[in-house]
This record gives sequence, structure tokens and C-alpha cells, in this order.
Amino acid sequence: MISANNVTLRVGKKALFEDVNIKFVEGQCYGLIGANGAGKSTFLKILTGQIEPSKGDVAVTPGQRISFLEQDHFKYDDCMVLDTVIRGNERLYQIMKEKDEIYAHDPFTEEDGNKASMLEAEFADMNGWEAESDAAQLLNGLGVDPDLHYKMMAELDGSNKVKVLLAKALFGNPDILLLDEPTNHLDLDAIAWLEEFLINFENTVIVVSHDRYFLNKVCTQIADIDYAKIQLYAGNYDFWYESSQLLIKQMKEANKKKEEKIKELQEFIQRFSANASKSKQATSRKRALEKIELDDIKPSSRRYPYIDFRPEREIGNDVLVVENLSKTVDGEKLLDNVSFIVNHDDKIAFVGSNEKATTMLFKILAGEEEPDEGEFKWGVTTSRAYFPKDNTKEFSNELNIAEWLTQFSPDPDPTYVRGFLGRMLFAGEDGVKKVKVLSGGEKVRCLISKMMIMASNVLIFDDPTNHLDMESITALNNALIKFNGVEIFTSHDHQFIQTTANRIMEIVPGGKLIDKITTYDEYLESDEMARKRQGYSEENTEDED
Repeated sequence: MISANNVTLRVGKKALFEDVNIKFVEGQCYGLIGANGAGKSTFLKILTGQIEPSKGDVAVTPGQRISFLEQDHFKYDDCMVLDTVIRGNERLYQIMKEKDEIYAHDPFTEEDGNKASMLEAEFADMNGWEAESDAAQLLNGLGVDPDLHYKMMAELDGSNKVKVLLAKALFGNPDILLLDEPTNHLDLDAIAWLEEFLINFENTVIVVSHDRYFLNKVCTQIADIDYAKIQLYAGNYDFWYESSQLLIKQMKEANKKKEEKIKELQEFIQRFSANASKSKQATSRKRALEKIELDDIKPSSRRYPYIDFRPEREIGNDVLVVENLSKTVDGEKLLDNVSFIVNHDDKIAFVGSNEKATTMLFKILAGEEEPDEGEFKWGVTTSRAYFPKDNTKEFSNELNIAEWLTQFSPDPDPTYVRGFLGRMLFAGEDGVKKVKVLSGGEKVRCLISKMMIMASNVLIFDDPTNHLDMESITALNNALIKFNGVEIFTSHDHQFIQTTANRIMEIVPGGKLIDKITTYDEYLESDEMARKRQGYSEENTEDED
């Protein structure tokens, strides 16, 4: 068990947390939620001891081991991948190193033998003989290729480093597991594996995530941060949302009844306070009136942007024809004779682990890259807005937010432009902030503002839910559900895909395309799709041989 006792943390004059008391017990998975800036990551750092609270303390059951997902992707660059995972249990890793050093002694003394014997006993108690296979199993589950297990961390790309650090956090059955955005940079297969791991994990888990489906799948409790306090709710994310809304509704209804009672008492007192025969009753009602207290209902500090894509022109029947597109980059065939036709009511989600291929296809369709072979043609009624995965180029300039957005606006009037910024929660002086200094989430909100103001009837989104908070993801999700146009997108958010897409495409390794008119859940459950995926994999292996 881990608990926070009267924890207060002040940043300047602002209290990020004020007298927080909460216990996290064994066998429960807690989803730590709250608006951007509420202090979710900070609270995890308080629990791990990385940040000292201004007041109060954190208590951990004696002998229990805390493990957490580290954010420094370069910390273990001089370590081998398997060793990095095993370092999730630092004591076990140190025993392994000490043993190796002792056995390397020449001559090997009796004292060395006694020390080695003690270490071997401790090593066996900690299941040390299974350490490498356990670490490899975690890496395989998260999609880290076995060829990478014996490489140095410095040789890995960013995505694989994140997976290794996550495997390190999960390693060795920790008593308390703290995970800050564990699904970031994971493909959907790895997320599904992690969901099953956490569902079967029997100790304490506290997780921060913007993935609603993930929180619904793994969480048994929700810890909601709002107004410097943390309130516990039993159940998953959806149950929290329903419960919190019901609680507010009940409080409002209770206040309404109290207000009616107050009005009734006040009218009686006003009418009969000067009446001698009624004076006792008036006095009694005054006392009753003084005892009535209205519930203090604070609106949530969460802020939902207003996202609404309104096409300037209705889309026709001819949208997009793609014929035999092929593209090879650095010797890797990303697209292999890809062909498909997009219809006027399609909302297409590209899924699967081959994200480089999907991004390349989107770049080609947006006119940023050329295919090696094949062609594509957009319909004459189409107008496109594109959200790139890498937005570095978009914001590498000296423009402020308002100036940047004006470039894409059909109406340069500042009031018109600022209206779109306001919808995405950029208010007042935010408009003069330089785009090059924006945070990841602010840049995403700028790009969504751009796509709204362009009024296109085809929207291409390459992983838009990264860097967005839960409220913005929900707003974007709802906007795309009601959008009257064509959508082509990819996302790591299961619920986002399931509720938006009516057609699923997957580019498997080797560049072949699977295309199915179905929902995402049906696609995942389809034996036919599994056989196709397996068939393409075997075909690609044979080609390599």
C-alpha cells in the first residue's frame, strides 16, 4: 500500500495540492485523471520521492518495492537492452554484476566462495535464473524485436526506447507500479498486450493516461484531481464520468429544493414577523432558515475546446482513386502496389504497427512526397486539410499564433481569426505568443484551428491524439463523428477509432494493404484479418529468403 498524508505542494503562490489524503491499496488499478496542469505527473513524482511536498508525507508499506516508468530516454544509453529491463529490479541486477565479478577472480578464494554462495541463494530467491527470459518476454509482448535485445540502448530509436523503459517498469513483479502515459508511442498491438498485463497484475497500479479505452479496460478506481484535491471513485473512466455528472446533478437538484424552502420560509417570516399570534412560528422558521446551507458546487476546472469542422463545399461522389502506389525508403519497401478507392461517406482509420508506411502514404496524398510508382487522383469537388505527425516545419518561424493562423484563413479579419483560436482555448494574450515556443499540445490545437478555418471536406489526420488532453480528445472525437465529409486518419486511441471509423485499412510489413468495411472492434476480432496478416508476413519472409 502507498498513501499520501496531508500532502500539500505549492508552486509560488499557487497550491497544486492542498492537504491531500489518499490510500492506494493492493489489487486495485487507479486511473489518475485531471485537466492539463492539474498535477498528475507531479503527483506521481511525489509518490516516488522525486519531488518533496511542501507539507505532509508519503508512506509505503515496509518492504514493498516501487517501480515507475522513467521519462529520460537517454539515461541507459550505455546499457544493453536486456540489462536495462532487468534493472527494473536494481537489487537483482546488482547481484548479477557482483556474481560475475567474484567468479572472475583469479585466484578464487574461500572468501569468494562464501560470498558467491550467499549471492546465489539471494539470486535464486528473486527468481534470478528466469530474469533474462522474463525480460525477453516483456520486450516481445511490447513489440521489441528479438534482434534488438542484445543491442545497446543508444542504438535504438525513440519508440523502442520507450518500450524498453516500460518493460523495465513492469519487470520483476513490483509491489507498486506507477505509469505516466504508458501508451504513448505504443502501437495498438502493444497497447492491447499492456492492457492484458495490467488486468492480470495483482499488486497496486497507478496510471496516468489520456486513452479513455485504456482506462476503461484496466482501471478499477479513478482518482480525480480537481481544485488541488483528489477524489476517489469506484469503477473505470466511464463510470467516473457518469458518477461525477450524476453527483453534480443531484447537488443542483438538492440546492433547488433548498432554495424553494428558503423562499417559502422567507415569505412566511416577512408576512408574519409583525403578527403577535404568529411570532413564535416566525422565530422558529428563522432558526430553520439559518440551518439551511446550499451545497458549494464548483464547475470543473476542465475546459473543453469547441471543435466543429464545417465544409465550405459539399463533397461529390468522386473522392480519391489510388492505383498501384509503391514507395521504398532506405531499402525498406513501405508501400507495395497499394490501390484503393475512397467513397464520399468513408471514414477510414489506418491501423497496425507499420506506422512509417501509413505516414508515407499520407504525405504522398497530401502532396509532400512522390511515389516511386503508381498514381492517385483527387476528385474535383474535394478540398483537403492535412494534419502531419511531425509538425516541426509548420512552426519553425517567428510568427505569433494569430499571424500563423491568418495564413490559412479565407478572411484575414483579426476578429474572425481569433474566434477560431478562442474555440481551441487560446484566449487574450495567447494570440501574440510565438508559435515556435508552443508546447506539444498547443501546437496540436493550433493545427486543429487551421483545419477548422480551412473548411475542407476531406480531413487527413496522422495521429492527432498525441499530446492532447482527455477533454480535447473527446471534443475532437465528437467533432469527427458528426463531420459531414471524408476522413482518413490514424490514432493510437482505441475508442477514437471505434466510434469514428466505418472502414479499416492496414498496411502490413512489406507494404501490402488490407482493406475492410467494418468497425475497428469487428476488425480486431476477425479471423479472416488475422489469417491475412499472417499470410502477408509469411509471404514477406519467403521473399526475403
